[in-house]
Amino acid sequence: MKKKPNTHQITFVTTKDEKKSFVHFPYNHYKDDQFWVAPLLIEQKKLLNPEKNPFFNNAEIAFFNATLNDKPAGRIAAIIDHRYNRYHNTKTGFFGFFESVDKVETSDLLFKVAEDWLREQGMEQVLGPANPGMMDEIGVLVEGFDKYPSILMPYNKPYYDKLITNAGYQKEMDLLTYLVTQDSVDRDRATRAVEIVKKRLPGISIRKIKLKKIRDEVKIIREIFNSSWKNNWGFIPLSTEEFDALAADLKTIVDDDFAHIAEIDGKPVGFSVALPDYNQIFRNMNGRLLPFGIFKILWNKNKINKIRTALMGVLPEYQGKGIDVLLHREAIENGLKKDVYSSEVGWILENNIQMVRVAEKIGGTIDKRYRMYSKKL
Repeated sequence: MKKKPNTHQITFVTTKDEKKSFVHFPYNHYKDDQFWVAPLLIEQKKLLNPEKNPFFNNAEIAFFNATLNDKPAGRIAAIIDHRYNRYHNTKTGFFGFFESVDKVETSDLLFKVAEDWLREQGMEQVLGPANPGMMDEIGVLVEGFDKYPSILMPYNKPYYDKLITNAGYQKEMDLLTYLVTQDSVDRDRATRAVEIVKKRLPGISIRKIKLKKIRDEVKIIREIFNSSWKNNWGFIPLSTEEFDALAADLKTIVDDDFAHIAEIDGKPVGFSVALPDYNQIFRNMNGRLLPFGIFKILWNKNKINKIRTALMGVLPEYQGKGIDVLLHREAIENGLKKDVYSSEVGWILENNIQMVRVAEKIGGTIDKRYRMYSKKL
């Protein structure tokens, strides 16, 4: 009997049911993967909703679903971030939310429709994955598949690098995460570093972020972030609306033992925000907050034994003076008091030698590697 050929269909998402299929695809795609952590479904819906995510005040997105022999087989989004293009003076489109079965025919079709859409909008190159923006989850995991991802970090099938490069993409940049544990941290070295920094900057002090004044604190963080990151690869200045949305999210998950602002004579010069790794709880919730997920979070949040430094910045004129070491050490010391065993630092750009050295100085070793890809249209 002659085998029937594989039949693909790509759908440009327009209906509510098609959007639902797009959002839900990973939950089935990864159901047998030990280390995938299902994101909260309610948060994924908000992330992809142009009316609820302030990122889309300056961006456009198109969603595509793929089926193979009438069964869901993949998805992709094509994204235009107008602020990115204005800031970098480019015509760059992004791909994001890429998922696919292990068939190059499927992934090639997904990339083709996304690229066609971007080309029609006048884009000249593609960068990705960004889900949906450069300050959200970005990159494809290429090393570290035998470990759970930390909060707000991606996880994917090991064959994704093969599918993406097969579609004509090349490596643009690697993003690294470093792991510091109670066993690896060099506390004596960190203490000596603190003493050196305090002699160099006698007015330096580290204080906790004031959660009751989170909007004021986020304004400080935004100004430092936009100033300190402006020369880094992939940077775009974040808007007030995005930081306000961030403030609302942070207020629910931040522990002020792990979120600090560095000041010199009362002037804010740096900040660090480390998040408790709620993925330790989410991995047992299958993306569902209701009916009992909220109780799991409340019951288990004090059992979390890992943090992730997700945001950090030091004003350019104070960089290279060890302030970042002080910020990391403060979170680590507070973590020791709360039985936090490990801290993930990252992501860090592979070419950010200064931050790589800081991570190594505090006892960090490379834990995972993520990759960004690019392609000329």
